[in-house]
Amino acid sequence: MKKTALVALAPLALLLSACTTVHPVYKDNGRRIGPCTSGGPDSVAQAFYDLRLQHPLQGIPDSATLNSYRPYLSDNLYQSLRHAANNPQQRSRLQGDIFSSVAAGPDSARVMDASSVPGGDARNIPLRVSLSRNGNPEIRWQDEVLMVHEGRCWAIDDVRYLAKSPHIDNASLTGALEK
Repeated sequence: MKKTALVALAPLALLLSACTTVHPVYKDNGRRIGPCTSGGPDSVAQAFYDLRLQHPLQGIPDSATLNSYRPYLSDNLYQSLRHAANNPQQRSRLQGDIFSSVAAGPDSARVMDASSVPGGDARNIPLRVSLSRNGNPEIRWQDEVLMVHEGRCWAIDDVRYLAKSPHIDNASLTGALEK
């Protein structure tokens, strides 16, 4: 009798254990069209700024430069920049370093560490970036990059200008591109 009761309870125990299994909310955060770089949000953002510091650029990137940025940019930001690169009005309006609050751009950039992402479920994370430009006097400021999770990759989706007097009239890069 005890053996038959245990055999009868086994399927019920399996059913109850399935009810307590916790799965991540997002196993995959959508598709990604372009290539990407590996790493967490902070390491991807730092790699992007390191690339920009090696090859400083003013205004909207040309197609070759934009292609080198592609692994670090979200699909939406990349498409917006491609559209702006083909629009003479936007090219003339957006001068200076569009990835920074200061027109001359930074000489150094340090991305703050990302907080831990519980269970890997975050779709986006804002990260502060400490920037500086050598000169007399030295200029220091912070901007913020919005990192999004596309597919299995982290990518920059926007740059929010946080300096006291940003050289671009909008609060963010995507806002300036939409204008």
